[in-house]
Amino acid sequence: MALRWPKGFVCPHCCHVKASRFRRDGLRIWQCSSCRKQTSLYAGTMFQHTRLPLTQWFLAIYLVSQSMTGISALALSRHLGITWRAAWRIKHKIMEAMYWRDRHMPLQGTVYLDDAYLGFEVTGGKAGRGSPNKVPFVAAVALREGHPARVRFDPVEAFSFAALRDWHRRALAPGAVVTSDGLLGFEVLDGDGVEHHAVLAPRGKAGTEIEPFRWLNTVLGNLKTALTGTYHAFDFGKYAHNYLADVHYRFNRRSDLAALPIRLTVALLHASPCPDWKLQLGAEVWT
Repeated sequence: MALRWPKGFVCPHCCHVKASRFRRDGLRIWQCSSCRKQTSLYAGTMFQHTRLPLTQWFLAIYLVSQSMTGISALALSRHLGITWRAAWRIKHKIMEAMYWRDRHMPLQGTVYLDDAYLGFEVTGGKAGRGSPNKVPFVAAVALREGHPARVRFDPVEAFSFAALRDWHRRALAPGAVVTSDGLLGFEVLDGDGVEHHAVLAPRGKAGTEIEPFRWLNTVLGNLKTALTGTYHAFDFGKYAHNYLADVHYRFNRRSDLAALPIRLTVALLHASPCPDWKLQLGAEVWT
């Protein structure tokens, strides 16, 4: 209650602050004194329609937020004592809240970009970057005093001018000083509110060790190690945005792990409800 309404009840429909309270089937209900509409503590949040007690939700939030490399739905189900399907639903709702929390937080200052792919080649399918099981995403890291301050991993439809233009207008703050690896699509950054520099990196391992991209490649390596070490398989095309958000949300708040469960609970309270059918749709990538 204190996290959702820190200054007391506020009607989600008309913002009135006075209400009468009563219980219905064990659930506390507020009825606004102005518009007369009723709401509960869960209504309009990611907890809406949950059948699990909050104690299990809080344990799930703690386990997801404190895990260094992520936690699978199977491991989560064992900790919570619930079915895999219920654990999968909780985990994806938590990751969805992470995704929406960071989606509108653009990177500022000195930023390094790279193009990357999530997924693996299917036996008998097309090899290389054209594999249908590989999802393109933009990896970006903002440095502060020579060290990573914030990162973003955002799926895109392709590394085309249109997709990258829409991506950078959401993901980069005006005035950012951006360095990319010379990918043709990143040319859309030139003269569009950011200062863009292209550095052509050598091919092979030598290209990952040059100073401009050292931290970026370190972060990317940690991302791929965490995902492959924790998850056996998932639908990259549908859920890449959630699994990438899980990694960069925790990375961006790594300096205060003790506060992370509370911050994540607030994110769930401010996120819109996400029923099963919506979870299974996946997210629309930036085009």
